[in-house]
Amino acid sequence: MTSPAAVPAIAPATPFRDKALPPGLHRQTLAVHTALERSPYGENSEALYLTSSFVQPNSETAARRFAGLEEGYTYSRTSNPTVSSFEQRLAALEGAEAAIGVASGMAAILMLCMGLLRAGDHVVCSRSVFGSTVSLIGREFSKFGVQTDFVSQTDTAQWRAALRPETKLLFAETPTNPLTDVCDIRALADIAHGAGALLAVDNSFCSPVVQRPFEFGADLVIHSGTKYIDGQGRVLAGAICGPAKLITEVFTPIARTAGMTLSPFNAWVVLKGLETLDLRMRAHCANALALAQWLQAQPAVARVYYPGLPSHPQHELALRQQNGQGGAVIAFDVHGQTPQALRRNAFTVIDATCVCSVTANLGDTKTTITHPATTSHGRLSEEQRQAAGIGQGLIRLAVGLEHMDDIQADLQRGLSQLA
Repeated sequence: MTSPAAVPAIAPATPFRDKALPPGLHRQTLAVHTALERSPYGENSEALYLTSSFVQPNSETAARRFAGLEEGYTYSRTSNPTVSSFEQRLAALEGAEAAIGVASGMAAILMLCMGLLRAGDHVVCSRSVFGSTVSLIGREFSKFGVQTDFVSQTDTAQWRAALRPETKLLFAETPTNPLTDVCDIRALADIAHGAGALLAVDNSFCSPVVQRPFEFGADLVIHSGTKYIDGQGRVLAGAICGPAKLITEVFTPIARTAGMTLSPFNAWVVLKGLETLDLRMRAHCANALALAQWLQAQPAVARVYYPGLPSHPQHELALRQQNGQGGAVIAFDVHGQTPQALRRNAFTVIDATCVCSVTANLGDTKTTITHPATTSHGRLSEEQRQAAGIGQGLIRLAVGLEHMDDIQADLQRGLSQLA
């Protein structure tokens, strides 16, 4: 009996060496080429490293790497090449020294608070942030002795008045979810720094294509990569961008210990999403502006909330901070005489849609539509919703990439029933 022929190894004779990127590249180019770490096989697309651990060449090397004395991958909860590529690329687009990827946007906010706050510390936060953010900072961290004051998104005097000697963090998202209120990042940064505190800005609604908070003095930028960075509603991801010292010395140990790590597969998806982010965001914003202008003219619509409209109270500020664009999220109120009628009318519009997806997620190529009072902000008390301006007649749209005529016709189907 003869032995089968040995299968030849398929490997290059020498490791692949990629060319160094020249300085001064535009952000669209950085979004495609930053941290393109090719394996020895020289693949054109980034490799996906689906592995829980990494084999070490010998015991001495393993000891040095686990002790942090030598660079090298050991375990994917600690670091992974695919995740590292995403972190480097996002940091380059935001203009940050470093970034760390985590499992979701809320995991990023959790890690932010765990790293910066301790018992007795104080936070000043916009009352208009995402409902889960309100619950996490205001309720969960109060269990550990952290106090939080929630203030107006747009009234800088309230932010300044809320400061205490123990204030360590100011937190805002801009524009807000769902009413698209825009805060003055530069003014809040000055307030924070004058008090010896840090300013963190959630940039999930805009992405670095539309808005770069570091250019206005923010210290840390939060992302839900689940939104526009992915862009197609496929995976969960989150990140914190900021100074390398904070990322490596404060947040990385928490991620390693707590296990809120971004999975390599999800990192690969959002890494590829960054490549088309610029084109997608420009198309999203153009569609949203056209739809907001159309909604303003509909008799069944009481009010439209969109920073790209001159009627928006922070219109000029938004255009300065947001690269001349209004973003891709619109909210609007339908008419109604009572809370019950408002809710019924909002449901009528939402349920009549066929093209729009009824889901609370946003940042998708598909237009999504939701009723914030019963979905994204449904866990808040009625008092909290009222304080945030979220009524029963409010509908939020995250405008996708469909043809504008089709989106308008989809909404008109329900709006015409309210006339």
